[in-house]
Amino acid sequence: MRQFETFRLDTSNECLWRSGQQIALSPRPFAVLRYLVENPGRLITHDEMLDALWPETWVQPQVLRTYVLELRKILGDDAGQPRFIQTHSKRGYSFVAPITEWTGDQDAIAPPTPRGPGDLLGRDYELGELRRAFQSLAAAQRRVVFVSGEPGIGKTALVDAFSRELASSQPILIARGQCVEGFRGREEYYPVVEALGQLAASPLTDAARRIFNRLAPAWLPPDESNPTSPSIRPGRSVGDLTAALEELSRIQPLILLFEDLHWADDPTLHLVSALARRRAPAGLLVLATCGLLDKSSGHPLRALRHDLLMRRLGTQVALGPLGKSAIEQLLRRQLGQEELPPGLPAFVHHRSEGNPLFAIALIEHLIAQRFLVRTGVDGAARWEQRAPLADMEAQVPAGLAQTIEIEIERLAPGDQRILEAASLMGIAFPAWAVAAALDQDLSATEEACDSLARRLSFVERGGEDELPNGARSGFYVFVHQVYRDVLCRRQSAARRTARHIRIANRLGEIFAGREASVAREMALHYEAAGDWQLASGALRRAAAHARLRHAQAEAADLLDRALRLAQNLDDPDRAAAEAAIRADRA
Repeated sequence: MRQFETFRLDTSNECLWRSGQQIALSPRPFAVLRYLVENPGRLITHDEMLDALWPETWVQPQVLRTYVLELRKILGDDAGQPRFIQTHSKRGYSFVAPITEWTGDQDAIAPPTPRGPGDLLGRDYELGELRRAFQSLAAAQRRVVFVSGEPGIGKTALVDAFSRELASSQPILIARGQCVEGFRGREEYYPVVEALGQLAASPLTDAARRIFNRLAPAWLPPDESNPTSPSIRPGRSVGDLTAALEELSRIQPLILLFEDLHWADDPTLHLVSALARRRAPAGLLVLATCGLLDKSSGHPLRALRHDLLMRRLGTQVALGPLGKSAIEQLLRRQLGQEELPPGLPAFVHHRSEGNPLFAIALIEHLIAQRFLVRTGVDGAARWEQRAPLADMEAQVPAGLAQTIEIEIERLAPGDQRILEAASLMGIAFPAWAVAAALDQDLSATEEACDSLARRLSFVERGGEDELPNGARSGFYVFVHQVYRDVLCRRQSAARRTARHIRIANRLGEIFAGREASVAREMALHYEAAGDWQLASGALRRAAAHARLRHAQAEAADLLDRALRLAQNLDDPDRAAAEAAIRADRA
């Protein structure tokens, strides 16, 4: 096997592994990846790759771009800053990641044995919903099901488990099409064409071709055994295609599976709408995964989904975070052992917030940073914790951070500035603090925060705060801590310092005359800015306020902390500050 970063390319079994998990990869993208990996570090032209992979068939060069886009999505690669596949404009591609021969490193997680759908963690209810939808096909009642959720929540894992269960229990046709980000409006019916290509390779190939020749000849995929077969046929009609699919489903139940339907082109969405609304009997299930659309008011898929659900022509299976027990089972599976280091499940569940992709990324990061180390040999080998997990609190796994960074960079510069300033407050942030950090108007800032909460999946409006002067200011919440961590770290030290100082000063202005009540919060921002003088002074005021409330232990803790911060000062400021703090402490 060839290994690069956390991936292994298994050329014997023609599959790709990532940290012990097999990744679904269709044959042609796998062939492209294999050729790149077997020829690393050099430019591979479009012509060379096409000749090597499809020597007897004419294939459009644009197809390579499609497969590379799919590979980048699977690998988490960025075309602008490639870690794996570098594009050479109008010439070809090269594989740039270091490659080694995998020999079974101790710190690698062994590939798991194939698992049945019953091993899908924490999704029994959702899997049951898909089963119930499929049962209606026995009465020739068509169904459309939307599986929705945030990135990494397990939509693909759910539909994969469901597909495996059906394929192992009965004859069924499953045709899968992948919608690709950036193709919307550029290539009509892209996922549909891919799905039809799989139908053409099914056991019912001859029957399918007869049906399509009679009802929808323009939709027939090219015959790869015939080089003269046209790749695009004119006169495509949605009505013809739906009729052909319906007749095919009467021979054998048919599932059309479209992944990431939120990236689909309008004609593909029109096809889904037509398949849902037609009244002819059909054993047809349209199963579509899609992202969270509740905040995408102008998205055509949101309108389609709402209409189908309202008319009872479709159903939705919404995936939420995994519970603690499911995350614990996930860790046992990933690490291959029943007994886990104490505190590890709670730590991973808290940091991942129940997102399985985040949880797996955290485990990989703990192993890479040697917080978890594999000890022993052969059957006695096990993972043990070698460093306190608290030391990793501020770290975000590199691959996960890069994914979030790419998502953030798609936003407008003004939106990025607001989110960065918001991250300095923590998980929850008030609009007044963002306005203070950016030194801009509060009303305009609050409108911008409201806009972000309406548009972004990782920001929500939390409510309103009442300020001492009676004014009200909205506050907002980062849905995931990891987004806040990435936004905080992407700012320069100088920018963070200036923004923390402005937040602390604005806090003092808002609570003028009552500064002692918020002195602890002011101290946190001064400390984050590295202003030890102001931070220790604010802690002394907070301690005095605690003494007035007869909270002597709290006052002592605040003064001890002030003393530690004062040690960062230069003489003679340090000596004077320490003397004043010790006097307060006494």
